[in-house]
Parts: sequence; C-alpha cells; structure tokens
Amino acid sequence: MSENTNWHVEKHRAEHECDEHWELRKNFLEAHKEKFPEDELVCLAQVFTNVELLGCRYPKETMDLIAELSEDVAKDYRARQKTKLQRTFVKASDAASSKIKSTSRN
Repeated sequence: MSENTNWHVEKHRAEHECDEHWELRKNFLEAHKEKFPEDELVCLAQVFTNVELLGCRYPKETMDLIAELSEDVAKDYRARQKTKLQRTFVKASDAASSKIKSTSRN
C-alpha cells in the first residue's frame, strides 16, 4: 500500500532540536515516508530517537519494530557514538573508599 508522501519532513523539526538529533530523526522519516501514514511515522520516529538518544524502552513488539526500521538508518550514528567519550558510573561508596585509600597512601 502506498502512503501519501505529499508532506514535508522539515515541518516536523522541533525548535529546540539540535542538528545531530534532527539529522537522525529526519533520516528515519525519509527512509520510511512511503511505508506509514504521516502521523504514525512521526510517532515512530520519536520513539526511535527516544531509544537511541535517551535509552528509553518500550514493549517488545514496539522495540522489535523500531530495531527493524532503524537498522540501516542508525548505522552511521551508532558508529560515531562508539568513538565518543563514554560515561562511567561509580557507586558513591566506591568513590569515597577510593579517595580514602589514595589520601592514606600520601
């Protein structure tokens, strides 16, 4: 079934959205514009960016669909993310213990 593709992807850019995030969402919208109705695709694109950028989780059926739809769309973004500095979380108790050990050695 062919969907109405007479709508402009650009109208869905959020005013506060940075270029990198918009590019990711825009690529998703453009890749699937002919497969879904506009309103459904806009929602799926938001779910996609929530998963990629915020680490959100949704029901398995939704996650499976997003994984399938984002396979090619997110390749470059995911590759760039691997080269960026990653956050490391440390328990406060471990950090305090480490600090005590380092000051007692000096």
